[in-house]
Amino acid sequence: MSSSQPDHVFERWRRELDGWGIPAEILAMAPESPWSFPVELFRVREGIDGEKESSPSTARAREALPEGGSVLDVGVGGGAASLPLADRAGLIVGVDRSEEMLASFRDAALERGVAAEQILGGWPDVEAETPACDVVVCHHVLYNGTDLERFVPPLDAHAGRRVVIEMTPTHPLVWMTDLWQRFHGLERPSGPTADDALEGIRSLGFDADRQDHQVESSAGFARREDAIALVRRRLCLPKERDDEIAEAIGGRLVERDGLWSTGPPRETLVTIWWDAAR
Repeated sequence: MSSSQPDHVFERWRRELDGWGIPAEILAMAPESPWSFPVELFRVREGIDGEKESSPSTARAREALPEGGSVLDVGVGGGAASLPLADRAGLIVGVDRSEEMLASFRDAALERGVAAEQILGGWPDVEAETPACDVVVCHHVLYNGTDLERFVPPLDAHAGRRVVIEMTPTHPLVWMTDLWQRFHGLERPSGPTADDALEGIRSLGFDADRQDHQVESSAGFARREDAIALVRRRLCLPKERDDEIAEAIGGRLVERDGLWSTGPPRETLVTIWWDAAR
C-alpha cells in the first residue's frame, strides 16, 4: 500500500484481537473449550425474525436483493442474518465452522421454504468452494477475523450487488474485562472497534457506509444456570465456581421475556455496507 496509515489500522486490529487470546497456562486448566457457542443462542425464533425485518442491516440487504436472488451468509450460525430475507431469496448459502450451527440453519431454512446450501469451514479458508451470490451478509463475525485485509476482500469478491456487515461498536467481550481481572488477574484490551473496522474497509478501497442503531436484546437461555455456564466456559473455570461467577456478574445477569442473559436490555449495533463494483 502506498500509505503507512492502512498498515497502521490493520496492525492495530491484529494487536488488539491478539490481546483477547487466552494464555496457554489458563487454557490448559480449562475443563471445556472456551470458544464454542451453544446452538440455543443462535436458533432463530419467529419473534426475532419480525424485529430483523425492520433492522437497518436487513433493510440494506433486502433493497439490493432481486426477487428470487441469492444470499451468502458468512458465519451463518442459526441464520439470523439471512433468514429474514427468506421471503425474497431463492437460495441462501450458509458458511460456518460448526456442523451443529449449519444443521440448525438448514432446519430453519426448510421451515421457511427457502432453498439452502451449507458449507462447513472458516472464512476465508473456504472461499474457493463458496459460490458468488447477489448479496453477502456477515453478522457478528468480523471480530473473529485477525486480518481484515485477508477477510474482507473475498466478501466483496463473492457479492454481485452488495456486502452487509453487522457488528457491535466494540469487541463483544469487553464487558467481561473485570471478570478476567478478578479471576485471572489478566488485563484485556479495550478494542478493536467498529471504527477500526470501517477505517480498514475503506482503506481497502471499498466505499462503505455506516449506520448505528439500537435493538432490544433477544438472545438468552431458558435456564439461569446456562447463562452462567457460558461465562464460566469463557473464563476457563470449573463448574464449582458458578456461584462465585454469578456474584461477580451481579446485576448484569438478568431475565427478560423468559430468557436469562448477561447483557443490557438494549444494545447498539453497527451496520456497514457497500455496493460491489462489477
